[in-house]
Order: sequence, then structure tokens, then C-alpha cells
Amino acid sequence: MKIAALSCSYNRIKTTSRFLESIVKQDMPDGYTMDVYLLDDNSPDGTADYVQANFPSVHVEKGTGTLFWAGGIRTLWKRIRAKQEYDFYLLLNDDVVLKEGAIKELLSAYAQSGHQENIIVGTVLDSSFKYITYGGSKLINKLTGKAVFQRPHETKLRACEIGNANIMLVDKATVKRIGILSERYTHGIADYDYTLTGIKNGVKVWVAPGYYGYCDNDHMMTWLPHGTPLKKRVEYLYSPKGLGYKQYLQYTWMHFPLSLPIIFVKLWIKTLFPVLYDKYKKEDLLYVEQVTS
Repeated sequence: MKIAALSCSYNRIKTTSRFLESIVKQDMPDGYTMDVYLLDDNSPDGTADYVQANFPSVHVEKGTGTLFWAGGIRTLWKRIRAKQEYDFYLLLNDDVVLKEGAIKELLSAYAQSGHQENIIVGTVLDSSFKYITYGGSKLINKLTGKAVFQRPHETKLRACEIGNANIMLVDKATVKRIGILSERYTHGIADYDYTLTGIKNGVKVWVAPGYYGYCDNDHMMTWLPHGTPLKKRVEYLYSPKGLGYKQYLQYTWMHFPLSLPIIFVKLWIKTLFPVLYDKYKKEDLLYVEQVTS
């Protein structure tokens, strides 16, 4: 059984190196092999050359410098599949540090499902190991799309609807069913869309048991504060690494259409009147769950 591990990087050589150190030393179960692929999106800090020199087992692909996360993963995924088909595709963020044995545990979790088309999401903690930062989430309101983290069970799979691709294992049957990440998304939201699309097409999405490493949350604020000039706030609204206005509305229309008017108003309030969020909407911060609670 062959696994392709996919990640992309841009201009954070130390972070990327930490991630690669954690994955190249993973032990594989008997009967499995893993090829590690990194798409470096033309990093000015020399990430691609550094990785080629210091991690010779990693296959480095180069991007245009304008791909962002979803574009980078999608480009890499296409290139890999053009060369050969793998049994599994493991999507990873390059700011994740995998714990020892993480890949073995993910594959063991996959074996629990007894299903042909699966997406397995691995949960990660912050670097203090106190909070869940990324993983799988359960919808608590199917009209608005509001979701909260599905805390992993110690030994069993737990179903979820929305998954972060910080650690996401996708089997080839799922790829045959729904393809890879949608062309509609440049940076974020693509992983949410992928899991929701999978469920609509009969794919099972699971939170794997336990925790798989750490990754600090770098998306805590979903708006710019009141003191930021309006021009910058509007730029942030449309930016792929900001609110991703057009793509977020498209995502909402596809999966939660009844909430589209609310989301439209909310995005503009965040942009034009952020003081309302600064003072009264702190709960709108990305949900983070304390593991010890």
C-alpha cells in the first residue's frame, strides 16, 4: 500500500524544516510505504534548496509564487496523480509537528471504519498541549454552518462533517468519487468544502482517536481591528488570506444557502464596523477547546 504525503511551503524555512523532521522519521507499518512531497511556492528564503540539501528523501516541486495553500496542494496533487496513483493521500500543513507514531495511528484508525470511501482527520493541539487547534468539527447548526470541534475519543472513530487538512488522510476511493480540492478556492475553506462535498456523495468523514501532534493556531482573528485603515480592511475582506469574500460567499451558497444573506451582512460589518466585533463579538474568534476542560 502506497501513501503520498502532500504539503506546501512558503518562506518559513524553520517551520517547514521542523515539520519535515517530524515526518521523515515516522515508522511505517508492514506493507506500507510513504513518499513525501513538498511544493515550495517560490519562497525567497531558499526553502526549496534547503529541503533538497537537507531532506534528500523529500520530493520537492516548485510553484509559481502565487498559489497559496489550496492552490499549492491542488497543484501538487495533480502532478503526483499524473505520475502514479497512490492508495492514500495524506494532506499536511507544514506548520504541523507530528508526534512519534502518528502515521501508524492514522492508518490504524482508517482500518476501524470498514468503509471504502473515507476521510480521516487527525486532531492537533497547540504547542502548550492544552488546546485543540485543528481537527474535525461537528455541525451544531446545519442552516448557518456553525460547528464546534469534535473532541477525539481515546480509541474509537468519531463522525464529523467539517475537517481541517492540517492532518487529513484521504483514500483513493474518495478521490475517484469526488476528485481533489475544488478549483473554486485559492487558500482557505477548500478543506471544509472537501469534507462537506464528500459527505454529500457518500464519503465517511471521521475524527481519528487521540492526538497526532501540535500546531499553533495562526487564524485566531477573523477581522482587522477598528484602528486599521479602511483601505486595508477592504483589502483584507477580499484577500485569500483574509476573509476571502467572494470564495466564502460561494462556499456558503453551496453548503448553507439559507444563511447567505446573514453571512453577506456579517462580512461587511466586520469590514466597515469592526468596533462592534472588537467589543461585543469576541465569541466569533475561531473556536478553541481546552483539552483539560
